[in-house]
Amino acid sequence: MREAKQSGTTIELKRGDIANQPDVDAVVNAANAELRIGGGVAGAIHRAAGPELTEQTRSMAPIEPGEAVISGGHNLPNNYIIHCLGPVYGRDKPEEKLLANCYSNALDLAEDHQIESIAFPAISTGAFGYPMKDAARVAFQTVLEQVGDLEYVSLIRFVLWSEGDIAVHEDVIEEVFG
Repeated sequence: MREAKQSGTTIELKRGDIANQPDVDAVVNAANAELRIGGGVAGAIHRAAGPELTEQTRSMAPIEPGEAVISGGHNLPNNYIIHCLGPVYGRDKPEEKLLANCYSNALDLAEDHQIESIAFPAISTGAFGYPMKDAARVAFQTVLEQVGDLEYVSLIRFVLWSEGDIAVHEDVIEEVFG
């Protein structure tokens, strides 16, 4: 299953580049605490958005694990970038709650800004070491808990880099929403 519908909201899986999602209002950056260019998702988003993004987010940093802040999209085709600092697996405790807070706080910011569509990466699964299946379960459970309260957000996309990541997420979306 690559798509689920719940309370009028579509939750979908897509293989691709989080920095190239022109049909959504906001993309989510798997940020570092200083909201600067980094590797993985943070690097891709910062490179695509341009140096103005670093300038805008400088005064927002540092952020804590689980926290989310919002900026303009700059050179991205999106109006907004929501920056979330996911937990480092094995270090930031409690990992599951901090990761859930990333998704929940991002969705709260989307609602506050009347954003209708949002694209998430698999937060904390790269350099931060969170196991993909466990992270997907936290993400989908958090969305399931919050989706009934969403007034504006009608599309939640999970953008995954590889077919292997898609396969893991397909299993978990079926388990949570099936």
